[in-house]
Amino acid sequence: MIDHIGLSVSDYGRSKAFYLAALAPLGYELVMEVREAAPYAGFGVGGKPDFWIGTGKATTAGAHVAFAAPDRTTVRAFYQAALDAGARDNGPPGLRPEYHPTYYGAFVLDPDGHNVEAVCHQPE
Repeated sequence: MIDHIGLSVSDYGRSKAFYLAALAPLGYELVMEVREAAPYAGFGVGGKPDFWIGTGKATTAGAHVAFAAPDRTTVRAFYQAALDAGARDNGPPGLRPEYHPTYYGAFVLDPDGHNVEAVCHQPE
């Protein structure tokens, strides 16, 4: 089981603002922030940070992070919030039956080009 994951970002302030907005529909909030020479922030639900961003070595686009959503409405809300926060579309909300019959996901590219997804596995 994965406890947490982190991504290096090229512009900490821009990415922090993006993830604050994009993850809000999923119940995520900023849980911890360290403002040093190389700042980093932990986002999570219920006080436990499980998704981290930080300024680090050169960022390589292409990481994929999927966040669980409790229902399809939340997947759609994530997608719209992410687009409103500056994400680029990488797959609108919809069924992905190639994964399984009730896989409902939405994909966006964050400011660094990472593929960020919200997914619900529940039937409608």
